[in-house]
Amino acid sequence: MDERIFQFKAGRPIPEWDLKHRLSINNPVGPECKDTSTIFRINSTFMDVTDQPFRERQWLAGAVLVSCLGVVGGIWSYYLTRVLYPDAGGILGDLYCLVITFLFGYFAFRNGRDEFFSLKRRPIRFNRKEKKIYAIRRRRFFAKPGQGDITWEVPWDENAIFCIHRGSSNHKNTYHIRHYEVDEEGNVVRAFAIGRKWEQKENLQGLLSQWNYWCWYMNRGPEDLPKPPLFFCERESAMESFLFCLYDFGASASAAYRIAMMPFILLLTSHRLMALWTCRDPIWPEAVEKVSVVRPDDPYDEPSGATPVGWGDTLLAIKRNEYPYDPQKEVNEWLGEKDPAVNALLWSEDTPPNWRMNHG
Repeated sequence: MDERIFQFKAGRPIPEWDLKHRLSINNPVGPECKDTSTIFRINSTFMDVTDQPFRERQWLAGAVLVSCLGVVGGIWSYYLTRVLYPDAGGILGDLYCLVITFLFGYFAFRNGRDEFFSLKRRPIRFNRKEKKIYAIRRRRFFAKPGQGDITWEVPWDENAIFCIHRGSSNHKNTYHIRHYEVDEEGNVVRAFAIGRKWEQKENLQGLLSQWNYWCWYMNRGPEDLPKPPLFFCERESAMESFLFCLYDFGASASAAYRIAMMPFILLLTSHRLMALWTCRDPIWPEAVEKVSVVRPDDPYDEPSGATPVGWGDTLLAIKRNEYPYDPQKEVNEWLGEKDPAVNALLWSEDTPPNWRMNHG
């Protein structure tokens, strides 16, 4: 459920389900706190996390490439019916070719502009010193000095609206954490998704733990915060792209299954690599860089030293017992359901626990 395809509807109110599942920045939403693999870097000043499409950009890249082939096919079909075989299709045949070409072209442009010749990643920066979130959204091709790429700014206070967004993909519910900005009438002006997506209601356990993690950092700092399960590479190699696609089919999938799926995995890897090779690294605006200075002696500046970075190095470090597996901690302030799995099922209902408590 790529947020760039299933976008918010500007000019309309926040979906009722999302609004009921609004997330507080001051109160925990579950009994555990952990990252679920969303982080590039972390220190005492800021934490850079992924946007929702980052982990699965190979899928949209593939869809865009297929759409480009559709445009070529539509133009070729029009050429055949108008030049080589003018009596074969007639007016309806010409119209069909033009409609197909337009539809494929619209999809390729609408979604390809943020996938190809754009940015290798669109980091979302949680700046705890400024109490703001900065989100790079799109490449700026003709930037003035210090302007950087197009970046949105969100205050970290109770007026900011963060919700669990529920969508549908392949006949099952998917979820991600979304920020909404609304106008004076309560209609959505813009929105973006943070972190990653979760499939099926049982996996809301990870979403709630993730939200607790980000809130813990912004409200308390990196002290006592569990380590992320891995740090993503800011300069992704071809091997790292391959591992993204490999683990997209299940981190614990059997060797036989992976071998059977290897042609498809390699195809997706080529899609991801083609997208990355046409893009450049993001550039933060100078104003954001000025408030994101990290002290040279910051003890919480990670990844650094022997800390592994990326899928491959991290998994090897875990096998050698040099890096923790699934690090997490309990949230002592949580007063709700103590079982994380049961709590997740409560949040998946149309009326979540916080809504009952605040509106009961």
